[in-house]
Amino acid sequence: MKWIIGSDLHGSAEYTAKFLEAVESEKADRILLLGDILYHGPRNALPELYGPMQVYEMLNKYKDKILCVRGNCDAEVDQCVLEFPIMAEYMQIVDSGKMIFATHGDHYNTGHLPPLSGIDVLLHGHTHIPACEDHNGYIYCNPGSVSIPKGGSTNSYMTMEDGLLQWHRLSDGSVYMSHQL
Repeated sequence: MKWIIGSDLHGSAEYTAKFLEAVESEKADRILLLGDILYHGPRNALPELYGPMQVYEMLNKYKDKILCVRGNCDAEVDQCVLEFPIMAEYMQIVDSGKMIFATHGDHYNTGHLPPLSGIDVLLHGHTHIPACEDHNGYIYCNPGSVSIPKGGSTNSYMTMEDGLLQWHRLSDGSVYMSHQL
């Protein structure tokens, strides 16, 4: 199964459209969104072509493929327009025999680990900075941000298939980092 993983869309209709083009070109079976879907938040400038209404209309067309966790900028009112669940604090996914703990990153992160044992990968967004770091006993991964990259990074997303994690530039889909679980 091929997953495409995105985080921090922040209501950008332009970058959400590009992300969904990547979903099609990658031929992803499932979409995992790591939160901050519609609202840009008080610490972020408005992203390119800010359009939360267009974003939820685009995403709802993929509701049968999307799994999502709640970000710190997501609210219950967002769930009223999104036709897939977004209110889970975290979810666990098994890929290639590895336990992946997926969350947004505002509650559970490398400084505040989830209270679960046996996690092989801590996967979260929130920082808007792509990462793949080996920690004592687990790998920390972050896809970066689809719409508001930070720390000198580029607009990006990840794919996961058969234990291979790859980070892609949203502009052209090229791979700039990879990790085999």
